[in-house]
Amino acid sequence: MRDFRVLKVCHKAHALTLAVYKETAYFPKHELYGLTSQIRRATVSVEANISEGCGKNTGADFARFLQIGLGSASELECELLIAHDLGYMNDGRYDDLANQVVETKRMLTGFIQYLNGSRTGTKV
Repeated sequence: MRDFRVLKVCHKAHALTLAVYKETAYFPKHELYGLTSQIRRATVSVEANISEGCGKNTGADFARFLQIGLGSASELECELLIAHDLGYMNDGRYDDLANQVVETKRMLTGFIQYLNGSRTGTKV
């Protein structure tokens, strides 16, 4: 069992979650149960899957949850683009959040590769 609180990727995902919640607070009220909710669920899913994976017994199980988190990050990327294109956030805020998502995805991908390499006995 691992402690998710010590993982840099979890800190990155947490910072992203907080930034997304702050930004979506300004979205139109009619989106509260639509795009706002979906964006928030996707960003929480990234962090939650990292944390849940830490509680698994094997590296393979952990990597599977990181993959799920990676999928949620891709979903978030799409939803942020939709919100931007609908005019719910300006270019600067969109660029900042999109860059945070990309960095989180890079970290997740590297961690997955590390876990997969560890499992097969090769160094990545």
